[in-house]
Amino acid sequence: MLFPTLIFHAFFLCVFALIWSCRDNEWRKILLLVASWIFYGYWDWRFVALLIASGVGNWFLAHVIIAARARDGKSDEDENERASRVTKACLVLGVVLNLCVLGFFKYYGFFLEQIDVVLRAAGWQRDMAIMSVILPIGVSFFTFQGMSYLIDIYKRRTEPASLLDLMLLMSFFPHLVAGPIVRASHLVPQFQSIPVLTRSMAATGIALIVWGLFKKTVIASQLATDFVDPVFFDPSTHSSLDLLLAAWGYAVQIYCDFSAYSDMAIGLAALLGYRFPWNFRQPYRATSLQDFWRRWHISLSQWLRDYLYISLGGNRHGKVRMYIALSMTMLLGGLWHGASWNFVIWGALHGFGLALERIWREWRPTSWPAMPQWLALVCTFHFVTLAWIFFRADQFSTAASYVSGILALRGGTLSATPLAVLLIVLGLSLNRLRPDAIERTGARLRTLPAYQVAALGALALVLLEAMAPEGVAPFIYYRF
Repeated sequence: MLFPTLIFHAFFLCVFALIWSCRDNEWRKILLLVASWIFYGYWDWRFVALLIASGVGNWFLAHVIIAARARDGKSDEDENERASRVTKACLVLGVVLNLCVLGFFKYYGFFLEQIDVVLRAAGWQRDMAIMSVILPIGVSFFTFQGMSYLIDIYKRRTEPASLLDLMLLMSFFPHLVAGPIVRASHLVPQFQSIPVLTRSMAATGIALIVWGLFKKTVIASQLATDFVDPVFFDPSTHSSLDLLLAAWGYAVQIYCDFSAYSDMAIGLAALLGYRFPWNFRQPYRATSLQDFWRRWHISLSQWLRDYLYISLGGNRHGKVRMYIALSMTMLLGGLWHGASWNFVIWGALHGFGLALERIWREWRPTSWPAMPQWLALVCTFHFVTLAWIFFRADQFSTAASYVSGILALRGGTLSATPLAVLLIVLGLSLNRLRPDAIERTGARLRTLPAYQVAALGALALVLLEAMAPEGVAPFIYYRF
């Protein structure tokens, strides 16, 4: 079920009316959980069982850790040591099981293909039976949320959640399939109290939903259909200027597409009485790669930092170990996006760039002037855009052909339409708006009567529907 569709609008209106008519908080959560399963099952009912099993499994292992820890300190040393082993075993088992779920659904086919390549290179040509595995939408996001809850329980960073609260945390439909990755310590306490819908939350929520629809349907979908997809399909037939413009276009497309989902998710949650953290903060304003990752997909960046980078040593064991941890974090972050060497290269580029930035900051001669902000912004944007080429291309050869085509300064007929160029400029200019533009818009809407806000929202939806291209493609991050 896609957000920018009539079926979802009808679904959400029903959920909204049902939830706010329910006075008991426990029943409200049960209704939200069932609605989330219906939302997820609309795509494929078979994977609702996977979602439920993941929630129950993570809750059970966390419950065992809590129970074992409750006995710790109340018995002799042998009992305490046994309890410590149980908690560690549950943590390891939980992490392994979560990674196995991801590994099977996302990387099963990829690993078999690589094994087949190795065997053929060794002269052992065999026909391997490769089973077709359907990738459940959002499996990475709900698996990461379950795994982070288990780790946080083990490290005493969050309070225990009931089975209902954890299931709702992992299944809550606004962020279920593409984030943001909301942690238990942020959302579970909200589930445990009766939500309140203030005028401020409602106004900001409506503004975010309309803003997200605009970015998705008008900018991202239009750019993808009319310009970016045709150029990336066969880069060898396009001029260097076309290739450069399409690379910029994809940078705009993926930003407007993914941030649109996050904005709509935050807005939908707000209308249901819950607060999500911001997931994007104008990433193309960044003047360094470190700054970029503080602005882009913030919930994933923080997840990788807290659960991977720090676990790999972080900055606690010297500079060399820090550079290795940083590079490995981004490399694995790239592989998380999908079973493709292109994603590995994308992650490696960012890891290398982040490490190089830190090395330069450490060793830059003090007599050398700092790079001007405008130049740092241009360099950062084009490094990110270069990495996006590998992220977008279907295989390495396509990406290599694309980059070489830009560098060749090849002439030819320009296929970029004035509308495509205008959308690229518009998409980039969004990063120059006031950082609090949405909050300010929500504050203005808050002062209007409710019927006027509803009328403006309905009018905006009608206008966006008229401006949108025929059909709406799924959000890019649905496949991650």
